[in-house]
Amino acid sequence: MWKRPWIMTQEWHHVLFLHWPVSPEEVRELIPSELELDLYDNRAWIGLVFFQVKRNRGRLMPPVPGLQSYLELNVRTYVTYKGKSGVHFFSLDASHPIIVKLTTLGNFLPYRYADISFSHYKIFSIKSIYMHKHALAENLITTFKPIARPVKSTFFNHWLTERYCLWTKTKGKLYRIDISHSPWVLQDVIGQTYENTMASYIKNDFQLKSPVAHYSKMKKARFFPPILEK
Repeated sequence: MWKRPWIMTQEWHHVLFLHWPVSPEEVRELIPSELELDLYDNRAWIGLVFFQVKRNRGRLMPPVPGLQSYLELNVRTYVTYKGKSGVHFFSLDASHPIIVKLTTLGNFLPYRYADISFSHYKIFSIKSIYMHKHALAENLITTFKPIARPVKSTFFNHWLTERYCLWTKTKGKLYRIDISHSPWVLQDVIGQTYENTMASYIKNDFQLKSPVAHYSKMKKARFFPPILEK
């Protein structure tokens, strides 16, 4: 799969995974019809994933000044296509308006501009505010602290985080993008959420419940050219 040359690389720093179970029926109509929900314990899972992008660049290119670092918060669920498991994104919020313009060319990926701030002195703090006149506000304000020692790898943790492709549908066609990186080294997290209105289009109050939370300090990833699924 990864014998093809990659086209882009970036580092993900201070990655926070927040996960909640929801009813499959609450998500089924929100994903492309070609995809099947990937369920765990007969539940679909909604993931909020925050990270700081660094050293963003194309293959054989140096990082472009001003475009190599930004903050991102994405909302995703887990899907399969013809037996292969991966991710479907509902939204990808980024703190850099030019990055958003570049990544939304052709409506290929659902990037949006959001006002995102992040600090990590003793206690980690994330504040993400997305507002649009034609949509409900989607905000996340949370603080957290990773527990120092890595957690033991389990099937469930692996199922939530070890995802190496995503699907997106544009102009009636389904595409897959493969991603490569080393396995995650995860830490447990303690924290508090002050506001969470992300994915408010899902008719569920999952945002009010405590998530399954993990943290990873850094991961270097590579992205491969999109493949048209048949």
